[in-house]
Amino acid sequence: MITLGEIDRDEALLDAIARLCGPTRAELLRTAALGGAATLAALATRPASAQAAINDVDILNFGLRFERLQATFYTQADEIGTIRRMAKAKQIWARTLGAHERAHVKIIASVLGPKAGPKPSFDFGRATETDGDFTRTAVAMEDLTVALLTGVTPRMHDRRLTAALFGLLTVEARHASWARHIVGATPAPAAFDQPRTLHSVRGAVGRTHFIVGAPKMTSSSSPSFTG
Repeated sequence: MITLGEIDRDEALLDAIARLCGPTRAELLRTAALGGAATLAALATRPASAQAAINDVDILNFGLRFERLQATFYTQADEIGTIRRMAKAKQIWARTLGAHERAHVKIIASVLGPKAGPKPSFDFGRATETDGDFTRTAVAMEDLTVALLTGVTPRMHDRRLTAALFGLLTVEARHASWARHIVGATPAPAAFDQPRTLHSVRGAVGRTHFIVGAPKMTSSSSPSFTG
């Protein structure tokens, strides 16, 4: 009998399980037979506290907020000419990702319908103004998106929505790999991705100060892209 603890020498898997299922369940799985019924049952069942703390609408609304952040980031960089000044390969990359993020916004907003939260206002400072700043921020955003979706998708209750989020996760993982390739970094730096909780990602986004209060309107014009 091979246990999870025996193959997970650096405890990376157990740490991920603890984030998703709780530390008590992760400790119980340490000595469980790998692939055994007890392991599968423990992974399939969510702790009661986790179920009470978060629901599908909460997850989708945070996802919508984060996708709006990304869509607006790519849109702004395109509108002010930063993407146009990049090399051709980077233009294709940035515009492709921007189009995908805008599509993600529309799809998630459509699923939420009247339960969709209001669109926040954004201020990216210099992050969209130069090739270097834009690219570094894009790489960080895409990596963070993968970590977020890895952490929250298993917490969805509706199986159809879970399947949809897994489809979103695979696309975002390709985005992250493409972004890493663009900057010459290893596309897949580790054998396992580290999941992030909503609370963790909310804190990371908050520290960027990209989401701000609604600005005073000084013009009636509308942007060429919406997200």
